[in-house]
Order: sequence, then structure tokens, then C-alpha cells
Amino acid sequence: MSDRIYDVAIVGFGPSGAVAATLLGQAGLDVWVADRLSEVYEIPRAIALDHEIMRVFQQMGVVQAIERYLEPFTPSEYYGVDGQLIRRMTMVEPPYPQGYTPSLVFTQPPVERALRARVSQLPNVHVALSTEVQSVEQDDNGVSLHIKQADGQTGQVRARWALACDGGASGVRGQLGVGLQDLDFDEPWLVVDVLVNAKGLEKLPKTSVQFCEPERPCTYVIGPGNHRRWEISLKPGEDPKEAATQARTWALLSRWLTPEDGEIWRQSSYRFHALVAEKWRVGRVFLAGDAAHMQPPFLGQGMCQGIRDVANLCWKLVAVLGDQLPTAAVDTLLNSYGDERGAHVRELTTRIKAVGAVICERDENKARDRDARLLAECGGVVKDTPRQDVMPALSAGLVRMSPGCGALFPQPWLLVNDQRMRMDELLGNGWRLVMIGATEVVPPVSLTEKLKLCVAAFGPAHLQEADGVVQAWFARHGVTAAVVRPDNYVYGTASGAEGTLELLKALAKALSI
Repeated sequence: MSDRIYDVAIVGFGPSGAVAATLLGQAGLDVWVADRLSEVYEIPRAIALDHEIMRVFQQMGVVQAIERYLEPFTPSEYYGVDGQLIRRMTMVEPPYPQGYTPSLVFTQPPVERALRARVSQLPNVHVALSTEVQSVEQDDNGVSLHIKQADGQTGQVRARWALACDGGASGVRGQLGVGLQDLDFDEPWLVVDVLVNAKGLEKLPKTSVQFCEPERPCTYVIGPGNHRRWEISLKPGEDPKEAATQARTWALLSRWLTPEDGEIWRQSSYRFHALVAEKWRVGRVFLAGDAAHMQPPFLGQGMCQGIRDVANLCWKLVAVLGDQLPTAAVDTLLNSYGDERGAHVRELTTRIKAVGAVICERDENKARDRDARLLAECGGVVKDTPRQDVMPALSAGLVRMSPGCGALFPQPWLLVNDQRMRMDELLGNGWRLVMIGATEVVPPVSLTEKLKLCVAAFGPAHLQEADGVVQAWFARHGVTAAVVRPDNYVYGTASGAEGTLELLKALAKALSI
């Protein structure tokens, strides 16, 4: 092994690790990323994405490479004890606020390969496959990773910072002595992926379904093409290993399909958990993805959460490693990662558990009460509930209390020289001051020089949007300016020139610049 010192070492080259490697590599950092496997894991695990993640993929330049593996997520219909419709979850109506279909299903293995292919285009990112990180040590100046390759060769890699994206059984997390807080969800389920033939497809529902039946709650998801997924709860006393055998799995699927209707791609028994790391940072090492949290699958947010983690952390590491901040501000900014993501994960997990509670009620009387309550709440007519309404805003960290703060700022379609262009393609993905109207504001020099703050205004003599998305956002929050962070979350908002200048001064103070 060489004496090279990398800026960041990443343990784990799954989706979170690949996104982190790309975001850091695109920023010009020297990155080392390793995975103990030699290839992408060929079995699908995640099946859902959302528009926030697509916006990150846009920043990475991989949208065209993956879009063939994506399809819009169908509505999810919830059926109660007696087979009646009790809830319908959909996506927000157009115009779509992030410039992409808000809810998507995807095929994971080819998407992961596309992410890795993007990493391979970055000469400053070194990828080490079939490489196990056996131990991690750190000092005031960096992190030492002791590694073992498939051929038995051992060595050491040195980096200034390290990121553990090595999954739910994270070896790095264990070595750091970081415990997991149990958010009180622990249930056994069988997950089955089937490639269904034309005959079988004729038998199946045309929308995704949550069967909220006390006897055996289960979920049916329409994936891309002929990919269909079932998540089937297991009863007390049922053997998870036996449930995952071909014979038993087909028996559990017999309500919908027979072996003549398709081919089982994967069947695995899992315990669905709700866990979050007690710490997200130990010295120079950070946790992300499943290494930092696990949540029930009911809104398909597992992989999305991991990508949110690294999107949040990477711009902060870039700022620190690029000497954009004084030493006094480094720990404040890096600690905000755990503050922001920890609070967000806990709140979203709480909301996912509430959705799960609707699905998983096993007491028939309580389930009937649930059905009656949900129908009463909507006056007996089930209305569409957008999945995006479940997503919380940031509630801690680098945000300034104001209307819309902590929310994901929209990405409208712009009209530029008679062409449609997404906002980030024009403004980039750094710090942005976005205003509506003719407000004249001169940002502090520290922000334009250190943060490369981009200033943009919407209005008749300024940027033109195609669908009024930004205008509606500002009107909804009653403000005229928003400071948008590199991860597209809103630092804070203001109205008028004076208020906007105060907002910018607050940001400069928060970052000590």
C-alpha cells in the first residue's frame, strides 16, 4: 500500500457509498472506497425512490443512465378487514415540485451498476473491491484503515476523514462502540420478488395494495416491468427459514399466483426493525445509511434515507476540506450532520411506524375500529394522500427559524432561450440565494468569496419558470427570499431587502465567516 493520504475513505460501496464517492469526487477530493464484495449484489432489496433522490442523481449526472430502470410508483390502496378501501396513498399532483416524478419504483442491481460506472469516470476516486476493512484507528490528523484483500494481502489506508456505509451489521460501527437506539418496531416478514409472466399479470391487482388484514397483513408492490414484490408478515411461531423455502413461499403466494405464473427472483425472511445510531460521528469517522439507521419498509424509504445522509454530509466535508470555514466552525458544521439527520430519521421513522400500525393491526376488533375511524375521518369517501406529505422538514442543525426553513426547496423547470431546463442545471448545486421579484440585495463578501453564493431572482425581468412552482412556494410561505443549501434544503427565508440581508448575515455568523 502507498503512503498516499486520501481526503475521505468510504467503507461500503452500496448505493450510499457510491453516491458519497461521486459527490466527493466531483468536488475534486481524493477518495478511497472499498467493498468486501467483488460485484454489485444481484438481488433487489430496495424498490422505491423519490424525487429528492432523483435530484441528487441529477447532480451526479446519472439520470439518463438509470431512467430505463425506473417507473412511476402506482397508488397504494389499503384494504381493511372486510376488503373495503380505507386509504389511498398517491403522489403529489403536477407540476412536480422537484422536476421529477415524485414516487418511483426501480430495479436495484442495474441502477447500482450505473452508479458505480459514474464513480469509475472520476480519476481521483480509487475503488478497492474484494477488500475488507478489518479495523479502524484514528488520531488528531486522520484515520487509519487496516484492510485485507481477497488474495490475503493486508495493508493500511490513511485518510483525513472516514465514512462508514457498510450496512446494518456495520463492522465500523461496532469497532467505534456506537450502540443502536431501538425505536420499538421488531416484526418478522417474508419478502418475495417474482418475475411474473403474462398469464400471471392478468391475475394481479393493477395498483399496489396494502392488505390490512389481522389474519396476515401483507404488502403488494408493482415494480418495473414484470417485477412484483410481496412483503408478507409471519405469525408467531412460524419458522422464518421454512417460510423462505420454495414450497412454503408458493403456498403463501397461492392467493395470487401459482408456480406456472412466474419465477421467484428472491425470497428472504427478515426482521423489520426501527433502529437509529446513538452517535453519527465519532472523531473523524461518520456513519451513514443502514450503518446509522434501519426503518420499517412501509413507505420504501430505506435507501432514500441513506442517500439523504450522504447528500447532507458530503457538502459539509467539501466545505471543511476546501478550507471554506475557519477552524472554529468545523466541528459545528460537521456535528450538524448527526443533529439534522438523527432528528429527521427519528421523525420519519415515527411516521412510518404510524403507517405500519394501520397495516399491521392483528386484533380483529381493533382493526375494525381502525377501518371505521379512517373512513369517518374522510367522510366515507377515501381521498388521495400524497406520500410526500409524510416527509418531515429538518428541525435541527444549520437552519434559521423562518417560514419554510428546513424544507426541500423546489426545482422548477426554467424557460431559457425557448428551452426547458431544470433549475439546478442553470444555478448549480452550491449555496443559492433565490428571490422572487425585483429585490436588490448585495450579499456579504464573505459569502460570495467563501461559499461562492449564487444569487438568482425570478420575475418578469429575471428567470422565467414554466409552471409557477417557485412562485407558488414563495406565496405559500409568505416570503420573497430563500437561502438554499448545497443539499437543496432551505437554510432560512425572509421578506424584503432588509430581511434578506439579515438572513445572509445570520448565515455568515452561523458559519463564522
